[in-house]
Amino acid sequence: MQVLMIGNDRNYLGFLSKKLTESALVTRECDTLESAAGILSTGTFDVIICCLPLLSKSCPFEAVGQLQQSANGAAIIIISDNIQLHTAMELMRGGLYSCFNRPFPLEQLMQTLNQIKVSIHGREEIPVLEKSPKDRIVLSQYSYVKGVSNVASQMYQQIDLVGPTSFSVIIYGETGTGKESVAREVAKSQSETAPYIAVDCGCLSKELALSELFGHEKGSFTGAIARKIGAFELANNGTLFLDEIGNLDYEVQGFLLRAIQERKIHRVGGTEDIPVTTRIIVASNENLATAVKNGKFREDLYHRLNEFEIVVPPLRYRNEDLPLFIEQFLAETNVELDKNVQTPDEAALNALLHYNWPGNIRELKNVIRRACLLCPDQTAINTDCLPTEVLQNESEQHAGEEEEDAMYARHKKPRDISLKEIEEALKISNYNKSKAAHYLGIDRKTLYNRLKTAQI
Repeated sequence: MQVLMIGNDRNYLGFLSKKLTESALVTRECDTLESAAGILSTGTFDVIICCLPLLSKSCPFEAVGQLQQSANGAAIIIISDNIQLHTAMELMRGGLYSCFNRPFPLEQLMQTLNQIKVSIHGREEIPVLEKSPKDRIVLSQYSYVKGVSNVASQMYQQIDLVGPTSFSVIIYGETGTGKESVAREVAKSQSETAPYIAVDCGCLSKELALSELFGHEKGSFTGAIARKIGAFELANNGTLFLDEIGNLDYEVQGFLLRAIQERKIHRVGGTEDIPVTTRIIVASNENLATAVKNGKFREDLYHRLNEFEIVVPPLRYRNEDLPLFIEQFLAETNVELDKNVQTPDEAALNALLHYNWPGNIRELKNVIRRACLLCPDQTAINTDCLPTEVLQNESEQHAGEEEEDAMYARHKKPRDISLKEIEEALKISNYNKSKAAHYLGIDRKTLYNRLKTAQI
């Protein structure tokens, strides 16, 4: 099978070419779309792999359109760094065969090429090309949308810093901000293949918590009809994520502390110590240090867990990220409903950008799913598709914002804000100090003090 590869990073193309050649594929390389058109005019290829971010012209629609004019039926594959799901779906509908966001397992590319090879020789009853476009998109290593706001960038830096270590981590954030998604990314940074087990402590009674965490032996209590392996054992040599850790029974917290300190557990009703090596990540929407002062959380357990903190910012502080989340959720819902609803029109987008999002990302996802369901196919989301609360007057939405800011500030560690960052935030927000503080991830009082000191 003949493969044409396009890109100006010779090292990367050379690496891919070597791997493809080892799989008995014949490859040829070029560095521009123009040179690719010349090669395609004189030869026939089965597959075209375009390394889009490596080209000077990086518009995916332009690149795919140019290639389709001279592809002669070849399957076109795009390799990129930052194509969003919605864009990838549009490209698929336009004839793109597959899309990969780097980094991705090379085996997935090889499987795609093998599927193309099989379909060319007609050895499949159902042609590969009849698969849903969603099945041919390989997203990057991040399962959630990476934002571009300052507060989001700080969070990603923290994830990258602590992820590869074995540190215990406390993740703070309001309900719906995506704390478990962050926990998964921290765990994945250490190992993509190690076990990851999540337990919601918010709904566990004392007895159930002991069984869920440590397991139980058959007959250890009424209803224990068989041995149960607990979360600690399941997460051995991996990560155990405990959501809403502050709701865990105080006595159970003592058992948890012992398991972490001694690296061994025993099942309920059992006597045998079972060694475990498990990284602990916990999440809470309340400050655990305050819970310690109020006698609700064990101080020794808090210090054992508090090796590193990550604060997930509320969505109201991430205005620049909102369009990215909207695009992602809209693309996913379009696939689910088999529709092609377009991104919100100006009035709807303005309403979404000015809403305070008390339910954070979870609420946004529900709003976009509902809007996609209500909106006619092939049209843009308008205000008629949005809930009443989203369309409320902005002054009503921001009632109580001072209290929300204070709650976020309790979790957020102070950081030095440079004058350049402040100036950029003020320009982006049209010199609205409240919005500038949101962009910077600080409370307004801190911004005012910094401005006063700097005499801006």
